Formats: sequence, structure tokens, C-alpha cells
Amino acid sequence: MKVVETSLAGALILEPRVFGDNRGFFFESFNARHFSEGTGLSVSFVQDNHSRSAQGVLRGLHYQIRQPQGKLVRVTHGEVFDVAVDLRRSSPTFGRWEGIHLSAENKRQLWIPAGFAHGFLVLSESAEFLYKTTDYWAPEHERCVRWDDDTLNIRWPVECSPLLSAKDAQGESLANAEVFP
Repeated sequence: MKVVETSLAGALILEPRVFGDNRGFFFESFNARHFSEGTGLSVSFVQDNHSRSAQGVLRGLHYQIRQPQGKLVRVTHGEVFDVAVDLRRSSPTFGRWEGIHLSAENKRQLWIPAGFAHGFLVLSESAEFLYKTTDYWAPEHERCVRWDDDTLNIRWPVECSPLLSAKDAQGESLANAEVFP
């Protein structure tokens, strides 16, 4: 596994070793020992999530203010533009974002530490998105920062308004959002 640092403190791109031939391919999508050795992190995942979304769907920018979740995210079908936003006020990269393309083809994964908001935009006809979390979903602690917040100025690769859930359409601006110390 190759580990690539992003511009955000603690967020990492993971590129697995893929073994392929004329029959197909094989790779370890997660190996606790290799993850720990490659990242220097010791994490325990407690929940796996799987979503399927149509083209133009934007999910996020989600986070939990209590029971914050570290997330290891990847795409198994299609392609997304994946975004992490540092919401840790004490971080040197507070309020900054990183966006990367994740796809079934490139097999890249993104490690998003606790204290970050996360979202993605589906670029392909549909996409299946899998992620592991370090804490359980706690809807009472879930928060959402607006995908189009002027302060963040995320450059989403979108030509028209994305499809949003009612909850995501009501997200807070970064200036009014509850953030981490």
C-alpha cells in the first residue's frame, strides 16, 4: 500500500497494491497491520456503510460533533469527487478542503480523520460508495456544512445544481457551524 499525504493535516490517500491478469484483479481493501504500518495510526473500525447514488447526487458535508468518526472511504462502482474539510479549529489546516477523484477503476481510498466534514459528488451514471467508520452513527450529533459555502469555496466539478437531500440543502455555513476545538 502506498500512502500519499494530502494538503490537510492527517488526511491521507491510500493506493493499494493491485494484482491483475487476464482473469481480473485482486487487492486487499483493508489490512489492519498494513494500515497501521503505512499510516502510523492505530484505529478500530466499528461500522461499514455502503451507499448507491445516481449521477449528480451530492451527499454532505457531514460530520458528528460528538462521537466524531474517522472514515476510510472508497468507491466500488463508478466515480465520485470526494471532499474532506478540516473542522478542527486548533489545526493549521482548519477551514481548508481537499478534493480527490475516487473510482472503481483507480481503487484509491481516502482516510478522513475524526474532526473533518465529508461529502462526495457522483460523476458517473451511478456510484457505489463504501466506508468504514471508527465510531457509530449518532443522528443526534450529526451536523452538515453547506456544500456551496462561500468561505470554503469548494470547486465541485458540477455544471448545474446537484441533487441534495432536504437535510443537506439546509446545511450551515462554516461561519455558523459547530466545529471542533
